Amino acid sequence: MSDELWEAHADWWIEGFTDGADPEYVEQILPLAADELAGARRVLDIGCGDGQIARLAASQGSTVVGVDPTWNCVSVAEDRGGGPAYARAGAASLPFASGSFDAATACLVFEHIDEVDAAIAEVARVLEPGGRFCFFLNHPILQAPGSSWIDDHMVDPPEQYWRLGPYLVETETTEQVELGVWIRFIHRPMSRYVNALAANGLTIERMVEPAPPPGFLERAPGYADSAAFPRLLYLRLRKS
Repeated sequence: MSDELWEAHADWWIEGFTDGADPEYVEQILPLAADELAGARRVLDIGCGDGQIARLAASQGSTVVGVDPTWNCVSVAEDRGGGPAYARAGAASLPFASGSFDAATACLVFEHIDEVDAAIAEVARVLEPGGRFCFFLNHPILQAPGSSWIDDHMVDPPEQYWRLGPYLVETETTEQVELGVWIRFIHRPMSRYVNALAANGLTIERMVEPAPPPGFLERAPGYADSAAFPRLLYLRLRKS
């Protein structure tokens, strides 16, 4: 069902989050990816979408392969070119030999994957010893079901605060992200990912919880209060 939704709504993602359309990618994700993938020889971009991170890595001299389970995304990535090769594949069954890459990346992908343990095991398998995994997630405090900004007018003066939903419960939701566009998310607490990564020999070297970038905060007056809450979680992991 998740793949069917992405197939149906790939245009929503491509039009709204690629090719300079999204300030969080332009100002935050892509610069961080450029730094973290610098010097990699062979890069695998898992859930590559239209290929914007794959193209970025290729522009830095890496040999890059992007995979995505969605035909619509793979076809757009191929049309946009830029050097990478692309294939249709899911994260839980990567069509590559063990140790094929010295770097892998997944950007805002694993919160849509059911078979998270199998997918993490596959990342570890296709990395060579000492290889790096550049792992971007929507921050779990953002994804916990029921989390939202609350305007509390029952107190004087009124207060606005972030309500955190049931963080420790692993939960699947299908959200209407735009009129007529439904996308499936799976919330997992941070420990769920970290323990699965560690169990597969992937250890954390760096963790980043950046404040939302200026371009995002400027999109609406109410977003200024978001500056103290991370929307992104980034982990750099190393295969032992």
